[in-house]
Amino acid sequence: DTAEVLALYPLAYPAEELRPVVSQLLELGDGVLSLVAFDQDDLIGHIIFTDCATTEGNADGALLAPLGVLPSHQSEGIGGMLVREGFKRSEARGINQVFVLGDPAYYSRFGFEAERAVSPPYPMPDEWAHAWQSVTLAARQPLESGQLKLPKPWMDPALWGP
Repeated sequence: DTAEVLALYPLAYPAEELRPVVSQLLELGDGVLSLVAFDQDDLIGHIIFTDCATTEGNADGALLAPLGVLPSHQSEGIGGMLVREGFKRSEARGINQVFVLGDPAYYSRFGFEAERAVSPPYPMPDEWAHAWQSVTLAARQPLESGQLKLPKPWMDPALWGP
């Protein structure tokens, strides 16, 4: 499905080039949960959860990004289905907390709240502070404070700022 997944992102995010990071994450394999949604035989949605830790050594976190749905299928619940399935599978894998840099109006419906204890890998503009969020899964403990440590594909400062 890699070619179909990569074809989705320019349509879902015409102003952003996400294919390089998506491609690198898919090549990693270990520590990356990649889920797709289909309508018949057509790929219409995709999401990635990347395992992460903090600089304080706390593991068992995941970064949700990116989440893409074809424009023709947005507002149909596809993204929500992918997020909820990702939570279920992440919890089964022992993930305690999921982080996201995204629209609070969208992600709050899944329990995401502003994250202040764990910072992203790079400084972000002040106006983006409300978009850095997390949710703790089930009855698990959140990661302790520190800076998020992610695999190399996420360590490009351009991914964390305008």
